[in-house]
Amino acid sequence: MKSLLKLGALAALTLAAFGTAQAQETKTVIEAGHLLAVPGNGYLKNRSVTIENGKIVSVKRGFQDQPDGVRVINLRDAYVLPGLIDSHVHLTNEFSPTSRVRMLSESEVDLALNGASHAYKTLLAGFTTVQDVGGANEAIFSLRDAVRSGKVPGPRIRASGSAVTPSGGHGDANGFSPALTKIFTGPNACNGADDCRRAVRETIRSGADVIKITATGGVLSNTKAGLEQQFFDDEIAAIVETAAMMGRKVTAHAHGKGGIEAALRNGVQSIEHGTYLDDETIALFKETGGTLVPTVLAGVTVTGWTEQPWLPAPSREKAAIVGPLMLDMLSRAREGGVNVAFGTDTGVSKHGDNSLEFDLMVQAGYTPEEAIRSATIVAAEHIEMSDQIGTIESGKFADMVVLRNDPLQDVSALRAIRLVIKDGKEYRPQ
Repeated sequence: MKSLLKLGALAALTLAAFGTAQAQETKTVIEAGHLLAVPGNGYLKNRSVTIENGKIVSVKRGFQDQPDGVRVINLRDAYVLPGLIDSHVHLTNEFSPTSRVRMLSESEVDLALNGASHAYKTLLAGFTTVQDVGGANEAIFSLRDAVRSGKVPGPRIRASGSAVTPSGGHGDANGFSPALTKIFTGPNACNGADDCRRAVRETIRSGADVIKITATGGVLSNTKAGLEQQFFDDEIAAIVETAAMMGRKVTAHAHGKGGIEAALRNGVQSIEHGTYLDDETIALFKETGGTLVPTVLAGVTVTGWTEQPWLPAPSREKAAIVGPLMLDMLSRAREGGVNVAFGTDTGVSKHGDNSLEFDLMVQAGYTPEEAIRSATIVAAEHIEMSDQIGTIESGKFADMVVLRNDPLQDVSALRAIRLVIKDGKEYRPQ
């Protein structure tokens, strides 16, 4: 009965949310005064974007009278960008003083409901696509599929499910009694190359679009296991090889220099966080073509928690070390020419606040347009969807963010959203 009530609540949430979105049943023309069709190339002035069946069919100069039956949205005074992409989120969770207690009481249904609410906030913040890299398998994969089929409003989701982790590593159950540790430890924990191959195969069987590993220790795991490499090189190589055989790429949570470099050397395609990268690490990024997803917002967030008694002592200690380093890390990565895809680790920070990462990127030396490019073109390539999203061009999904003010002059304009369009449907923030 409890599950049925929760599912009923989800249905009510879905219907209420879709009441704010207009179905795209006819041809629509967006009249854009300033169109950032390809971030990095500047604005196109006075363009008409035609949408049919959720896709962009043309982008033309000027504004023309339209025949009867064509819906026209006048955005001549607005700034229109491609839908934004966050490459690192955790939709089914939001860290808080009660997080560890909620692990003992929340079901997969609860997590999916949490995710539905967080997904809608994310969409209204202008993020029409996300990559979720670490969530309970059943909840996140069900949410992904529900959004894809139109049952729940939210950004399209590419998901890893639970991270593949060494036993006792950052992605494992830590800080619980032995009995609870056995309950919380999933099949994604592995030891040795052969066992890690098994974990990858089981993760893919569960529905993973991408494989995430915890190559080093992490801040919020309740263990004094450091921030350096936790998988052996042969384990990483086995994970990458197995994932490739099954058509998946691998991304690695990694803070410590040794762990970052071990991941890149052994074929991991991208690094989440990258806190301790240096000149040698930057050179390896460029040699291997690896992508960095910096998540500076998470570093700023945990820095503010270092005096909070609800955060376990090992996490407080690591937060005080890691948090203050991340802005400088991103600055060095930019100066070194590392390929950077926008990502926030939202779920550590609050859902819907994803755009705060843009301000931090600008503080690290990026121009506003470079930061937007990282959240469109670069992120679309990173999550293997550049043929579908990332720019406003014919043949791509009709995903757009409409702003009142010019974000190339002040990147904080990305927090004043007038309208979000995803798959041709309109969503208006309250």
